[in-house]
Amino acid sequence: MKTRVEASKQAPHIRVKNFEEVNRGLTLEQAVLEAERCLQCKKPLCMDGCPVEVPIKEFIAALKEGQIDKSLAIIREKNSLPAICGRVCPQENQCEGLCVLGRRGQPIAIGLLERFVADHADKSRLPRPEVEPTGFKVAVIGSGPAGLSAAADLALMGHDVTVFECLHEAGGVLRYGIPEFRLPTSVVDEELEYVKSLGVKFEMNVAVGQTITVEQLWDEGYQAIFAGTGAGLPYFLGIPGENSAGVYSANEFLTRVNLMKAYLFPEYDTPIKIGRRVCVIGGGNVAMDAARTAVRLGAEKVTIVYRRSPKELPARAEEVENALEEGVIFECLASPVRILASDEGAVTGLVCQRMTLGDPDSSGRRSPIPIPDSEFTISTDTVVVAVGQGPNQVLLRNLQGVELTPRGYIAADGETGATNVPGFYAGGDIVTGAATVIAAMGAGKRAARAIDAYLREDKLQGTVTFPSQKLTQK
Repeated sequence: MKTRVEASKQAPHIRVKNFEEVNRGLTLEQAVLEAERCLQCKKPLCMDGCPVEVPIKEFIAALKEGQIDKSLAIIREKNSLPAICGRVCPQENQCEGLCVLGRRGQPIAIGLLERFVADHADKSRLPRPEVEPTGFKVAVIGSGPAGLSAAADLALMGHDVTVFECLHEAGGVLRYGIPEFRLPTSVVDEELEYVKSLGVKFEMNVAVGQTITVEQLWDEGYQAIFAGTGAGLPYFLGIPGENSAGVYSANEFLTRVNLMKAYLFPEYDTPIKIGRRVCVIGGGNVAMDAARTAVRLGAEKVTIVYRRSPKELPARAEEVENALEEGVIFECLASPVRILASDEGAVTGLVCQRMTLGDPDSSGRRSPIPIPDSEFTISTDTVVVAVGQGPNQVLLRNLQGVELTPRGYIAADGETGATNVPGFYAGGDIVTGAATVIAAMGAGKRAARAIDAYLREDKLQGTVTFPSQKLTQK
């Protein structure tokens, strides 16, 4: 049995001084060798683990024959953002997790192969899909993974699609939430260009719910609306000292660095203050991103504080490994109690309490239990809180008539994205809470199918009721 091919990475002592991509991807020779390992199963279980239904067996077969352009065309039948997915999807828990070869310890490197194809195919030679316009107009709110996936699929179905984005650049969390060293901006830009090439239009600096209402979108003739605004409201811990100078939410920290180019200050106008010692609270991918970003910004000591053991870390194993290689310290089984500050209000330390693990909770992980009289202090200048995010209220606070869940997310059907308002659909983190990029894309794809069926079944012939307003569709 051939050994799985792995991509090369920048050496840790070099990459901690730059924001260039760490994973270098595969060469052509490596990609073909890895493709040859695929068993081409009659019933490819790997596809069952792909939220966007990529024909994995088929694209690998084309790559094996050296037909890179054909391989990308096969992927794009289902996935409009393959270069992104190949980099940030948790394949180990999805397609690769179900690969038959994985039972022997080495599943096919599906993510690396997808990335290779997306990076190396000659996109200018790919045929443009011929689409017959339907005449229907669809608005997509949010240009993150859910919105882009829905928009691309709807455009391929022949609908006139406009994406409304509140920021000045499109991409959502793909642009502001994932560091350059993990997902380069150039990759996001190239994927966006493909979506635009399908006829999708983008309206930037439009905060639906604030600068324009959903009712106005209906008035402008949109016959269906998809909300994919994500979960962009950061959670905090509610502990004493959290308002001290030097405390960031991971959302603000990463947005300043990624979208606003703070790491290039003063070439770009956005500054970011980083101390010599940084504590990042949390154990997910966002926490790893924040910690590794702090290293690159020049912090001398970066510590991740996580209340469970290393075994329960929710971050991808690859990201934990990269963080360790880059010198990040993991203070596990510790929970923050309060933040210490100087007389001027600047952070000076983080007081934590030791924890032990009890029985599993609803997430399946063992519950952290405080150990009495076990407090200790970590000296720090900066604290980054990366403990999750909730639904952004910009859209929701003016979304009259649409049912919300008890937790404040949009209540939508898991298979179709349909809400209680006819023609209004939602998907991604604004429905499920913070999840993965590929899960959001899958939600956008399913919603696009449902919207297409809704429009084609002439359900808009007549009257649509939206918060006490009747709109006659023509």
